[in-house]
Amino acid sequence: QVKLVESGGGSVQAGGSRRLSCAVSEYTASTYCMGWFRQAPDKGREGVAVIDSDGRTSYADSVKGRFTISQDNAKNTLYLQMNSLKPEDTAMYYCAADNYKIGCYSTRGPRTFTYWGQGTQVTVSS
Repeated sequence: QVKLVESGGGSVQAGGSRRLSCAVSEYTASTYCMGWFRQAPDKGREGVAVIDSDGRTSYADSVKGRFTISQDNAKNTLYLQMNSLKPEDTAMYYCAADNYKIGCYSTRGPRTFTYWGQGTQVTVSS
């Protein structure tokens, strides 16, 4: 059974940094798209960054230059390094995974991802 478990959330002041991790187990697809989404209160779930099985990445405009997505295949772990955090980055952050069939880009809708973690909260104070 595929399982994704996020960690690393917490409270941080504006301008600070945080690294999120997502431990992935039992996911054996050779070509895939994995990514990070976030959802703020009373808002829809939006894509933040994605990475495919070839290491190509795509970012939402709102986080370009501040966030970096990466993966450690040996550890089966997905990361999101978040720098220069802003109050508007406050949200529940989720990692997700699915196959590559329809491509891998930051605007790929959350409904196209099959596997999800439970989320980790990031709160940025001004």
